[in-house]
Amino acid sequence: MLELARPLAERAAAGRPLAVATVVAIDGSAPRAVGATMFVDADGAVVGSISGGCVEGAVVEACHAVLDGADPAVVRYGISDEAAMGVGLMCGGDLDVYIERLPAGDRPALAAARDGAAVSVGTIIAGPRGLIGTRVAELTDAQLRDSGAENISAARIRAEHDAHARSGRSVTWHIQCGPIELSVFTDVAVVAPRLLIFGAVDFSAALADAGRLLGYHVTVCDARAVFATPERFPGAHEVVSAWPHVYLARTAVDERTVVCVLTHDLKFDVPLLELALALPVAYVGAMGSRRTHARRVRALREHGVPEVNLERLRSPIGLDIGASTPAETAVSILAEVIAVREGASGRSLSGTDGPIHRDHAPNEPASLHTRSRPIGSV
Repeated sequence: MLELARPLAERAAAGRPLAVATVVAIDGSAPRAVGATMFVDADGAVVGSISGGCVEGAVVEACHAVLDGADPAVVRYGISDEAAMGVGLMCGGDLDVYIERLPAGDRPALAAARDGAAVSVGTIIAGPRGLIGTRVAELTDAQLRDSGAENISAARIRAEHDAHARSGRSVTWHIQCGPIELSVFTDVAVVAPRLLIFGAVDFSAALADAGRLLGYHVTVCDARAVFATPERFPGAHEVVSAWPHVYLARTAVDERTVVCVLTHDLKFDVPLLELALALPVAYVGAMGSRRTHARRVRALREHGVPEVNLERLRSPIGLDIGASTPAETAVSILAEVIAVREGASGRSLSGTDGPIHRDHAPNEPASLHTRSRPIGSV
């Protein structure tokens, strides 16, 4: 749901009836991740995608049924369906999709996610019929008792939801309540990760455009005020005129932040990279030829940068895809950023084995995002 916070918030504010379909679990390979959302309004308009076209038609029908009064439910689509050729996933996976009519009470969460805030919404998606569709934030002990869920409190379920939300990824999880098991979907919208681009050059403009498309909050910084202007970088959320290392020292970064140094000028690069390589950021890359790289590394060593820090530097920046234009170079850089983030090889898929789509972050327990059994479904 939160994936489409902006269009959902707009339609919800107008009071339009909406049916929302969200991928809550995946078995095998699938083109989109847990949390992928599509919705249908009362006029039949469809926004979003949950499978890249594989099962959308069937899901739209289920959404119309919900708008006509059907109960919220998890529906499984994929190779296990009798109509696999019609609505199955050609890549061989199964999707569990939770379909519900959007409650009016979700409007504040949607508005917050639309405005870029970190938000989570927990929903009971399987269990006693009277609990399905209940938001975790609104769950009461009386509802649990009336549904036969014993020896657990609403506060305990909320605490479990909060713990899963802190992972930053949408996930379905299960909790035993006496003889009853509840399946809960924690839908998460996080603050956009930052892409810090240093150097007000043509390559930076293309990288800013592409980075914004991938969901980054993009900042372009250059010490030369005449070049660091919003008009030259319409894809950036902000353009800053400041010495790069001074700006980096005062701005907020975290383990998802990407730092791209495109200045290839030692007077800017050395103090900037010395600082960037010491910070707990996701990626540090620097543009330049191999000769420039060698000269830059030599200068960093002279400034006392430890070898362990230098090993983090991605330089020359980007993957070897034969890029030459600014737009192609942006693809090369962001492809490397994604590969580093996912712990992937960057090789052609045709030359690799195993699953194409990753369903959890590297070194993160797969049990948080995959299941060995279906959710209680219809």
